[in-house]
Amino acid sequence: MERTSIIRKTAAELRTRPNLVDYEATRRGFDWDIAREALAGLPGGALNIAYETVVRHAGGRLRDHLAFRFLGQSGAVRDLSYGDLAALTARFANVLRGLDVVRGERVFVLTGRIPELYAAVLGGLRAGCAVSPLFSAFGPEPIATRLNLGQGAVLVTTESLYQRKVAKIRGELTTLRHVLLVGEGGTPTDVPGTHDLGRLMAAASDDFPTVPTRPDELALLHFTSGTTGTPKGAMHVHGAVATHWATGLYALDLHPDDVFWCTADPGWVTGTSYGIIAPLLHGVTSIVDEGDFDAERWYRILHEQKVTVWYTAPTAIRMLMKAGPELAQRFSFPSLRFVASVGEPLNPEAVWWGKEVLGLPIHDNWWQTETGGIMIANVPALDIKPGSMGRPLPGVEAAIVREGKDGLVEVIEEPDVEGELALLRGWPAMLRGYLNNEERYRKCFSGVWYLTGDLARRDADGYFWFVGRKDDVIKSAGHLIGPFEVESALMEHPAVAEAGVIGKPDAMVGEVVKAFVSLKKGFEPSEALRMELLAHARRKLGAAVAPKEIDFATTLPRTRSGKIMRRLLKARELGLPEGDTSTLEAGA
Repeated sequence: MERTSIIRKTAAELRTRPNLVDYEATRRGFDWDIAREALAGLPGGALNIAYETVVRHAGGRLRDHLAFRFLGQSGAVRDLSYGDLAALTARFANVLRGLDVVRGERVFVLTGRIPELYAAVLGGLRAGCAVSPLFSAFGPEPIATRLNLGQGAVLVTTESLYQRKVAKIRGELTTLRHVLLVGEGGTPTDVPGTHDLGRLMAAASDDFPTVPTRPDELALLHFTSGTTGTPKGAMHVHGAVATHWATGLYALDLHPDDVFWCTADPGWVTGTSYGIIAPLLHGVTSIVDEGDFDAERWYRILHEQKVTVWYTAPTAIRMLMKAGPELAQRFSFPSLRFVASVGEPLNPEAVWWGKEVLGLPIHDNWWQTETGGIMIANVPALDIKPGSMGRPLPGVEAAIVREGKDGLVEVIEEPDVEGELALLRGWPAMLRGYLNNEERYRKCFSGVWYLTGDLARRDADGYFWFVGRKDDVIKSAGHLIGPFEVESALMEHPAVAEAGVIGKPDAMVGEVVKAFVSLKKGFEPSEALRMELLAHARRKLGAAVAPKEIDFATTLPRTRSGKIMRRLLKARELGLPEGDTSTLEAGA
C-alpha cells in the first residue's frame, strides 16, 4: 500500500454514516446548550452523571439492553444490563447511606476492572459523593498520598489488595472512615476494621432516589503526576457530562447498536470518561477486559465480541505492531469500523499500520486530564494527516499562542508556527481547580485562554500537530526540536519498536539530541545497527535535528497509562532526582 501524506476518506469506506459529516456547518451551529438539552436532567436544574448514564436508561427501553460485558482472565463472562446496573448502583448508594456517608464526601475505588468498580463509581456519584478511581497497581505510598490529598472517607478495594497495600498504611489515612472489601472468588471477607461489601450489597435495597446534584458540584477527582512533588488532584463536576456526551457522539462516533471497547483502566481519566461515562450516555454496550495486555487475547476479543468501535492507546498499538502482522492475520474484524487512540501522540507509522494490518487507519485525538474530555480529534468523515492530532471538535476553540504584553498571551494567526496550544475556556468538562493548589490552577489560564503546556503548530488546513511538552522541547544550537518528531522518524526504521528522545546538556550547542530505542522481535543491539539508525535519522530529519547519540534499551520507562516518561529518561541519564514516580509502570 502506497503511503502518502494524507489518508483520503471516501463514502464507500465509511461503514456507518458518521455523526459528524459536515465539519464546518456543525461547528458553526453548535453550542453547549445542544449537548445539555440531549441530557434528561433532574428537577430544579439539577444534573447527576449516574442518572444520565444509568438511571434514565433503566427506566426506559434500554432496561434490558447490555451495558457491560466483563471478560474474566480465566474466561468467565458476566453481563450487566442497564437495569442490572441501576439496581447495583442503587444498592451501593444505600450502602453509603447506611454507613452515614453524606453528599460531598470522597469515595476512592482501588480494584481491577471488575463489576464492583463500576457499581461503586456510579453508585457513589448517584449518592452525591465525589469519586476517585485509583489504578490497582499503585503501591502503598501513592495510594496514601492520593487518599490523604483527596480526604478520602471511603475506600472500596479487594481483600488481597487491602492486605498487600493498604493495611500497612491504614494508620496514615487520617480521613478514612470505612473500608469496603470485595471478597476473592465471591467468598465473604472477615478482616478486622473493614466491611464485607458483598454482605452489605445483598442486604441493601435496589431503590434509591438519585441525589439532585448541581451541575457545578464536584463529581470526579483525577490525579495527574507532576515533574516533582506530589500529584495534582484535578477536580471535575457533574456538568462535565455534556462534554462526555458530545465527544462520544462526534469524536468516537458512537451509535446505538455499537459494541465499544475502551482499553483504558478507570484508574486513569480515559478509563472513566470513555470507559464508563460516554458509552453509557449513548446507551451502547461496552466490553471490559479484566486481564492484562496480551496481543493474541486482544485480537480474539475484537473478533469474538464483534467490537465496532475501539479506543486504545499508542503503547498498546506499538506492542501489537511489535507482535507482528502475522498474528493479526489469524483473526478477522468484519464488525470493526472505527479505531481511535489517545494517551500520547500517535506516530504516523502506527496510523498506517492500522490501515495496512487492521484495514482501518487509527484516528489520533488529543486531550488532557485537565480538559476532562476529547478536545481535538481525527473524526471518521475527515481525511487523516498521519501524525496530526486532528481538528478541534464542535464547541472547542483552539489556538497557538505566544507570550504577549501585560502578562497575557497573543494568538499566532500564521500557519505552521510553533507555540503553546491554548483552548478558549468554558467547555463543560474543564477542570474547576486543583485540590489545595489554587496558585497552580491560576497559572493554567491567561485571560480567556486555558494554557495546556503543550507546544504545537496549526497547519493551513486547520490540523494541529504536537511538538512536545514545554519542558520536553530540546534547544540545540538555536533550534527548538520537538522530541516527538525525532521519535516518529526513528520508528519508521523496521528495527525500532519504541523510541524516547531527550536533550542532553552540551557546552557548545546547549543541548544535543539523544535517543533511547527498544527493538522489535528479531533484532539485536549492535554498533552496526546504532550507526544505521543514526544515518536513518539524519536522512529523515537533517543534521541539525537528528540524534547525535542512541542507546538501546529493553524497555522504556512509561506511566501506567502508557506515556513515555522522557523526564525520567533525562533524570537517569544525568543522575538527577527522579521526582514523582508514583505513576511509573512496574519494572520500568
